[in-house]
Amino acid sequence: MSNPLPHRRALLLMICAATLWSIAGVFTRHLDEARGFEITFWRSLFTALFVGITLAFQQRSNVIANVRKVGRIGILSAFMWGGMFSAFMIALTMTTVANALVMNSIAPFLTVIFAKVFLGQRTPLRTWLAISLASVGIVWMFAGSMAEFGTVHLAGMAVALIVPIAAAANFILLKKGGQSVDLIPTVMLGALVSVCLTLPLALPLQASLHDVAIMALLGVFQLGVPCMLMVRAAQTLSAPEISLLAMLEIVLGPLWAWMGAGEVPSAATLIGGAFVLLALTLNELAMLRQARRVAR
Repeated sequence: MSNPLPHRRALLLMICAATLWSIAGVFTRHLDEARGFEITFWRSLFTALFVGITLAFQQRSNVIANVRKVGRIGILSAFMWGGMFSAFMIALTMTTVANALVMNSIAPFLTVIFAKVFLGQRTPLRTWLAISLASVGIVWMFAGSMAEFGTVHLAGMAVALIVPIAAAANFILLKKGGQSVDLIPTVMLGALVSVCLTLPLALPLQASLHDVAIMALLGVFQLGVPCMLMVRAAQTLSAPEISLLAMLEIVLGPLWAWMGAGEVPSAATLIGGAFVLLALTLNELAMLRQARRVAR
């Protein structure tokens, strides 16, 4: 098992992870035929292949043994990954993107609660304030485009709620088990769970070679690489900090859609995004200041 990274390097890895997660929207705008569950199926399949090949290259004959070593915590983490990979897309078939993303914004609050209950970890007031400010920003970004809460939309939001619950639980699992066991194989296992969940719903497969190529890029660079980076960063960063930094994905997504697909963000999106960035920046500056004091 590798040693924990210095805080600044772990912070950089988590920022890179959130940035890569945020490219999903702009890439899917260029798909020809693939939609809904088929996108999730192909993306998860390529994620599993990429992570599996990477592990085989790095660990060679030890890869199967290391997958087995993940234990119960690793298996639970794999199901959390699988739920996260699948539930968001299912929710989008039932409600709006705005509704689903606003539900995702509660992940940091859940992470703080889970960290207290399962890790005995006390969260500083500054982190609570940062989470609150970032959540206000997310709601501000999407409040104007949220749909009325009809029965179908409420069902979709209930499905979307799986994502922040699974994400918060996964952050705790990575902190609890990732110090002694390499949990990167759980990303591959989670992708395989997602493949099994979405394949029956994706049939008949209709994606063109062009679409499959885009989803291969997403599987590698939008899920495989960033999820592996997050597992590595989780050895150093606290669970609430990881969850808070992950919200950067929601801010950057509209930016890439603007630059790569011509979707001009609204004033509310820009203002809300500024709230989130301010919250992330202030929290990290406070943590770096505290680390310097401890170092002295």
